[in-house]
Parts: sequence; C-alpha cells; structure tokens
Amino acid sequence: MEYKNIIFSINDNIATITFNNPKTLNALNMKTFNELEDAINQIDNNTDINVLILTGTGKAFIAGADITQLARFNALEGKIFSEKGQSIIGSLEELTIPVIAAVNGFALGGGCEMALAADFIYAANTATFGLPEIKLGLIPGFGGTQRLARQIGKNLAKELIFTGKMIDAKTAKNIGLINEVFAPKTLMEETYITAEIIASKGKTSLCAAKQSINYGMQTDIKTACKLETNAFAICMASEDAKEGTSAFLKKRKAVFKGELGKSIWK
Repeated sequence: MEYKNIIFSINDNIATITFNNPKTLNALNMKTFNELEDAINQIDNNTDINVLILTGTGKAFIAGADITQLARFNALEGKIFSEKGQSIIGSLEELTIPVIAAVNGFALGGGCEMALAADFIYAANTATFGLPEIKLGLIPGFGGTQRLARQIGKNLAKELIFTGKMIDAKTAKNIGLINEVFAPKTLMEETYITAEIIASKGKTSLCAAKQSINYGMQTDIKTACKLETNAFAICMASEDAKEGTSAFLKKRKAVFKGELGKSIWK
C-alpha cells in the first residue's frame, strides 16, 4: 500500500510510524486508519521488529478525528467509524512488542486515544493532551472513556471528559498520563535511547511481560499471578532464558534472538 497520511520506517529492529498530514494537524480519517492498519499488520508479521515508536509531524501528534468527516455522518456511519477506530487502536495495543508514543504536539481526541494505546508515553514540553469531544456534543469513541480511566483513575478521567479541558505535558506527567517530558528537539533522541534499550532485551520476555501486565490488570490479583507464573514458565522454556542466564554466569553480554516471540501469545 502507498502511504499518504503516515510515514512507516524501520531502523534495525525499531519501527516508527509518523502521522504525516500536517495540513489537518494529522487528523484521523478512514484513509489514515486503513494505512495504519496495513502498517500494523506488517509489523505484526515481521519478527525482526522489537519496538514500535509512534509520533507526528508538524504541530501535532494527532489533533483528533477529521471533523469535516464527522459532521456528515449519520448514526450508522458514526458507529462504523467508531468501530473502525477502536479496532485499529485495539490492534495497536495488542501488538506483542512494546509500543512507545512520542507525543510531539497536540494529542487531542483520537490522538490522545491513540497515545493511550501505547505501552507508555514520552512527550515534548509543548505537547497538549485532552478529550474535548464533549464540546462537539459527542464523547470519545475510540476507547478513550475506558483507557483514560484505567490510566489516571475514574474521577480524573470524568473531569477531563466532562469538561473537555486540555492539559499541558507537565500536568499530564503529574497525573500519571505520561512517563517523561523532554524538550521538543530531544524528544525523538530520548525516545530512541529507551527504544534501543528495550529492543536489546529478549523478545520472548518482552512479550511475556507486556501480556502479563495487560491481561493481569483486567482480572483479580490471584488470577493475574497465575498468568504471571505461566508466562514465567514460557520464558524458562525459551532460548532467550538459556542465553541470558548463561551470559550472566559467564560475565558476558547476552545476545537474545527471541525465537518464540509472538507465537506464544497469538
């Protein structure tokens, strides 16, 4: 597929998807979703990719959904659009590899929802976050009512969604929405430093850690710990575990290959 609204690149074992329609502040529409779906499928089928970074061009990460499109929708079309967005963003969250959102500017509405599907968020100090759909007589439709509450707590999420107010990166960090704040010029550099550290780890254990946390958070602690035990056992059966323990005992750097990778979880 030829991409017009995103840039998809791979550097060694780190993939980057850059939302690239600055004239609309990278607003989400069906075309962008179709391109993103294609890129996610490529990543999911490429066993050489260990980490994915999401970012944007211009002043925005993603400034929301394309309102010119929304204004024309009837109820059925709106339902289809919401389902499409939830499906694509859900598939992003379900990738077995770690996903980092490097938020360079506006992350509003669907942009905030996209960032919330990443495993964690780094942001430029110029970034702005919010779910302002209420100002349009709407609500977040791409999972925002659910992921934001799980990330920052029910009451804070209600305040942000009910008021539609926007918050800066410092506030977003203070409430636990994002992990770190950087100067705009160093955002991608700092993101790549973390991505490279993660990518150097065993893919089997990265998959196991991610899925143990994600699935465990959806259940009670006893069941979650059983999930962790099973994931730990899978790691023990992997070549990565043999390599990691051997390298430690021999005082050398481990070289992981991640043979099991996504096949454990898919």
